[in-house]
Parts: sequence; C-alpha cells; structure tokens
Amino acid sequence: MKNILLILSAILVIFISLNSNAQELSPGDGIRISFLDIEDVITGDYYIQPNGLINLPQIGIINTNNTDFKEIKSTIEFRYDSLYKDPHISVNALFRINILGEVTNPGFYYVSDSEKFTAILAFAGGTREDADLGNIKLIRNFESIELDVETIVQEGSTAMDFGLQSGDQVFVPRTWWTDNSGWVTIAISAAALIITTYAVFFQD
Repeated sequence: MKNILLILSAILVIFISLNSNAQELSPGDGIRISFLDIEDVITGDYYIQPNGLINLPQIGIINTNNTDFKEIKSTIEFRYDSLYKDPHISVNALFRINILGEVTNPGFYYVSDSEKFTAILAFAGGTREDADLGNIKLIRNFESIELDVETIVQEGSTAMDFGLQSGDQVFVPRTWWTDNSGWVTIAISAAALIITTYAVFFQD
C-alpha cells in the first residue's frame, strides 16, 4: 500500500510539473508562421481574436481556448502538411508581455517563444546604466518569480526554456531599489493591469 501511495505521489508531482510548464495563448497573443519552400503568401504573424479563435491562410479557423501551444502547433503543422508535400514550416508563439523598469523603452511587446533573454530586453531598447541585472524579476498574477539571469544568458535559454507566458511582466529594477522591492510587486502588477485594460478596451 505504501509503495502504491509513493507511485501515485510521483505521478502527481510529474503531472503538476508538466502543467506548470504548459504555455497557453490568450486573446491578443499571436502565432508566427514561416515557410521556407512555399511561394504562397502565408508567412507572417497572425493574432488571436477576443473569442480565442485565429484564422490562418488556407487552413481556416483554429480554436486556441484552453489549449496548450504545443497542441496548437501540432494542429497547424498537420493541416499544412495535408495541403503541401513535406513543407518546411516553422510555427512559433507570440506572447504579449510587458517589459518594465530600467529599460530604454518600457511597454508592451510581442515576444516569440524562440527569443533569447538578451533579445527580449533588446526589444525595449536594452537596459539602462543603473539597472540591477542580477535581480530581474518575472511578475505573474501578482507574484514575483526570481530569474537566474546569468544562467539563462550563459545557456542561451529561449523564452520557452525559462517558461515565459502570456501576460508576464519582466521587471528590471534599479540597483538601489532591490532592498525595498517587496512592496513594489503588487503596485507594478496593478499599474500594468490598468494599462492593459485601457489598451484592450479603449484603443483601436
């Protein structure tokens, strides 16, 4: 009986681990399609509508609601494979994230799941001189997640590798802010939520 409980516990841990790394797309996120050997005008970036549907050339509508990106990618590749003979296709997620703090141009950016961390910071114009690169944080659902930036950069990890998700906020603190950052996480998340709401409902 004890062995059975241990096995069930191990299975549960694996299940939770797999789901914690699952990457789902949200309305406003996108998918980047790249063909290397097809002349049709298909290569490009396509965005998910508020209802969770995305319309792709030649293969029509795909429902992304409550679906892991790996499954979405597999569906897209299967449909295009049924139209073209052995197509050389690349399918990447485009996550809409917010880059805040000590960067040149803070704001919202679409980041491919294949982007490396240095490239993600480059989207915002790079970091400023007083940026504390050793304490960059990932803020998700009002919770702060520590990032081992040095290891991520050294290993060349991509956004998918270190688990970037739609709606994440990358916060680059100042060197003097690090010791007083406990209270700032909620404030940053609340401000980003207000900005996101405005961008979605009040801008064309």
